[in-house]
Amino acid sequence: MVDLRPLTFASREPIYTSNVYGSYVARTNSLDLLQGTLDLLVLKTLSWGPAHGYAIARWIQQLTGEVLVVGEGSLYPALHRLDERGWIESEWRLSENNRRAKFYRLTTAGRQQLRSESASWDRFVDAVGKVLGANSQPV
Repeated sequence: MVDLRPLTFASREPIYTSNVYGSYVARTNSLDLLQGTLDLLVLKTLSWGPAHGYAIARWIQQLTGEVLVVGEGSLYPALHRLDERGWIESEWRLSENNRRAKFYRLTTAGRQQLRSESASWDRFVDAVGKVLGANSQPV
């Protein structure tokens, strides 16, 4: 079965959001993540070497302990977007199952982008951590 979901975050607890009437309703147990996050994850995955789309999705899912799931409906547009930007290249090869598959690899520009985006992500995570870890309101 083809998974057409976007990149999702599997949460064990329901997520509550305010509706238009001001009351809280439970949403699904997944959050759609920003496409820039998916781009960063794909670039990092390809930093280990060339891979086809299914392998990229599985690596992300396995590395995150099944917390992040990348659907084909998000993965292939992301790969196309990264290719258009010159951050990855692709070529047809035979997969480990002896099937023809498109393999993607990181370019030099892609490695530079990965370094830059990783630094930005680290600053973002640090900033969010400071807010969530605050024990009092700022003065």
